[in-house]
Amino acid sequence: MAEVKLPKLGEEINEATISYWLHQEGDEVKEGEDLVEMTTDKATFCVPVPFSGILKEISAEEGEVIKVGQKLASIE
Repeated sequence: MAEVKLPKLGEEINEATISYWLHQEGDEVKEGEDLVEMTTDKATFCVPVPFSGILKEISAEEGEVIKVGQKLASIE
């Protein structure tokens, strides 16, 4: 099982808020698909699925503020 973490977003952006999850635990996900929509005070963006597998765990809820490098989910 591997973790999906919030990637570095730029020099001055250290955190983002989860807008909504595009998949649920137990879903089969494919590399490159959008996994979760995030927002900052400057932009809205999606974090892609890094590799194909099963979404085993969602580690943060919608509305939660996540720091760069923090775990979002686990894929197996």
